[in-house]
Amino acid sequence: MGAMSGNHHHHEHSGDSLVSAARNALVEAGEQWTEMRADVFGALAERERPASAYDLAESVSALRGKRVAPNSVYRILDLFVRTNLARRVESANAYVANSHPGCQHDCIFLICDSCGQAVHIDDDKLTGALIAAAKGAGFADVRPVVELRGICAQCS
Repeated sequence: MGAMSGNHHHHEHSGDSLVSAARNALVEAGEQWTEMRADVFGALAERERPASAYDLAESVSALRGKRVAPNSVYRILDLFVRTNLARRVESANAYVANSHPGCQHDCIFLICDSCGQAVHIDDDKLTGALIAAAKGAGFADVRPVVELRGICAQCS
């Protein structure tokens, strides 16, 4: 996943480094890093495309050798989104691991209509302008959800 930002630098994690950063962020948020949460995060982190709770439940079920209910996975994914370990791709009803779980800012997703790949970019100036516009219209507790659809470089 690429990242661009105005005045915001962070380390992009992957593999074991990502799992370690996610575990640390969850514990710092006052939550436990259970085996089940580790399995769900691992299944999410290894995917190149956004994954649904059903996809992840299948992966974790296969890993554990027993059925894991999608509802259990949804609860864990909700926790991951709340604690910034994952992002929800609203238009796909799917999730991606956050490659920099320690950072708090709003992602802009670029989603390929052909292959389904979701790349995120960080542009605090752009999302800040959206928040300011919403506050100007009288909205509070604004959380930008920005998704742009098109065709990625590999597919075009």
